[in-house]
Amino acid sequence: MPLSVLIGSSPKFRAVLENVQIVAPVSSAVLLRGETGTGKEMIARAIHDASPRQQQQLVTVNCAAIPAALLEGELFGHERGAFTGAIAQKIGRLELADQGTLFLDEVGDIPIEVQPKLLRALQEREFERLGSNRTKQVNMRLVAATNRDLEAMMENRQFRSDLYYRLNVFPIRIPPLRERPGDIPLLVRYFTQKYGRRMQKLIESVPMVAMRKLSSWHWPGNIRELENFIERSVILTHGTALHAPISELSSNGRNVPVMDTREAAERDEIVRILKVTNGRVAGPVGAAALMNIKRTTLISRMKKLGIDPRKVA
Repeated sequence: MPLSVLIGSSPKFRAVLENVQIVAPVSSAVLLRGETGTGKEMIARAIHDASPRQQQQLVTVNCAAIPAALLEGELFGHERGAFTGAIAQKIGRLELADQGTLFLDEVGDIPIEVQPKLLRALQEREFERLGSNRTKQVNMRLVAATNRDLEAMMENRQFRSDLYYRLNVFPIRIPPLRERPGDIPLLVRYFTQKYGRRMQKLIESVPMVAMRKLSSWHWPGNIRELENFIERSVILTHGTALHAPISELSSNGRNVPVMDTREAAERDEIVRILKVTNGRVAGPVGAAALMNIKRTTLISRMKKLGIDPRKVA
């Protein structure tokens, strides 16, 4: 994927693209950090496409989507009869990514019991399929991504520190959309044209009032939420001007403005703590206790910042 396909001209997004250009030519591991919907998979693909391995496969594994009991077999493969139900040999994702790039999405969801074997495969560039004592060599480039706080997970012994340091060779933080509001009009126009072509609709403009509201919304689901909203808008459009249902973009009937840097940092911190507590706000192990503030104060701040603890956990 050419970098020109990645939409954005804000300073923070330009910094991401500069980091992609720096790290793509080498084979070092990259760790993409960012909230859900910020485009981590797109950045991973851009790194692969700008690398010397671009003619080889980019193999993607969503570690959160594969049941823990099956993930080891997906990564390393298995021999026939390795376990109940293994009726045929299976080639694992590491083997498929040989000479290419392996993208481990949601790497924070890898079970703790699988992490040592993955670490060995990354360090030694070798592994064994389940049910086999035959070592296989593999030469692959690793890109990992997560929206979780791996540092907090290490403290809670949910993520191995040695694996973390192996993944974190070249970290890239992908900013949430609320930190790059200047990119929203570019994305709105891009998605409008994309879905307009797909639905065979000629949409020539976006009303100024709609664009202002789209640019001022904080987009908790980031680019994924924006894209889905624009797709719905194109469906609703019957003329040449985009019909965006901007009344949906409200909190208690009020439009939520883009946060300043301080508020964005505060929101990130609250979300990080809520992830550690699995969404629990009150109690001795709740977010309020960890942050050493009153429960009512934290609830008030979450309402102001548009944080729903049920959607964070």
